[in-house]
Amino acid sequence: MNNRLALNEFSSTQPSLKKPAIENILGLPFTENNKVRILKTGKETFQTILDAVSSAQKIICIEFYIFKDDNSGRQLAELLKKKAREGVSVYLLYDHFGSFLTARSFWSNLKKEGVKVRVSHPFKWSYPRRYIYRNHKKLLIIDGQIAFTGGFNIADEYHGYFKKRKTVWRDTGIYLEGLIASTLLNIFSKSWRTWKGELINLHIKHKPVNDGVPVIPIFATSGRARRKMRKLLLYSIRNAKESIFLTTAYFVPGRRILRALINAVQRSVKVKLLLPGESDVIPVFYASRSYYKRLLKAGVEIYNYQGAVLHAKTAVFDGCWSIVGSANLDFQSLRRNDESNVGVFDNNFSRDMIEVFYKDLENSVKIDAQIWQNRPFYQKFLEKFFFAIMKKL
Repeated sequence: MNNRLALNEFSSTQPSLKKPAIENILGLPFTENNKVRILKTGKETFQTILDAVSSAQKIICIEFYIFKDDNSGRQLAELLKKKAREGVSVYLLYDHFGSFLTARSFWSNLKKEGVKVRVSHPFKWSYPRRYIYRNHKKLLIIDGQIAFTGGFNIADEYHGYFKKRKTVWRDTGIYLEGLIASTLLNIFSKSWRTWKGELINLHIKHKPVNDGVPVIPIFATSGRARRKMRKLLLYSIRNAKESIFLTTAYFVPGRRILRALINAVQRSVKVKLLLPGESDVIPVFYASRSYYKRLLKAGVEIYNYQGAVLHAKTAVFDGCWSIVGSANLDFQSLRRNDESNVGVFDNNFSRDMIEVFYKDLENSVKIDAQIWQNRPFYQKFLEKFFFAIMKKL
């Protein structure tokens, strides 16, 4: 299908999805008048981050699940050290499990240069089961004016390899400018304090953005917040009238989400799922494929991305309401992780999101129901095996 025709087909003039309903679910208002931009490639994302960090004058806040000491990590780390030496307050929060392989000397060298570093969810022998909970957020805030989030981490596989012929993962980020950055700075400050960081000075003057778009944070840092995130997702699926475009790296949905997607098709909503054709987490990869038969039978269109690992997490409903962030459609994200997402209620931004979605479909294979039924026996076995394991976790 031609992209332009596809966009016209799914443009909603009177959406049933409403801002007040979204605000009621999350318990907070949209922040109006923000500048937003999709970051479509890892290279674009990383360069935009480097440029923003270079321009910082007062404060840099970084919170990432994975922060590796590879080329990408070292390049950003050197820039953070430079900004700290210039007098900029730099706060870096990383997840213990996600950044487990990063050398201790990497963190100590940052601290020596004045970067304030804290770790979230450290392993404790007194309560080892708590280690299944992760800080999966990806968040960067500059001077309370600019912010980034998305599916990417600070590592070469997301942004590009130096003199290595390796395929960069397919991911999506979002650039934000306006009062939403101040809101996210406050959220970061609370997270920083949770992990025993010092009080952050939040008295920053904000530059207004004219004719911007409404943005709302969808952060999950507690059981209650994760319930709100799930409720919002169900609301968006159940109230879509025309189209649902979902991209996720890990797809192990609960019964309610699965049923909501099937019901959406039954009321003539176009539902398209973009899922990995290859994955870095094999058990989840096969467990997700155990859902294909039921979804295909219901009429959900499923596409597998080819040529690279798909790591993006995005959603677009009825061409007006979009979500970009770190949360996958799996048990770990929806029930255990701390996650960072933002929602944008704007037709033009959603149109851009759909363009990216259809561009990804050009590099994807559509799953045919009949061919899928005749797939090799060993694949069916692995799907059932890992599905059973995922259900017990």
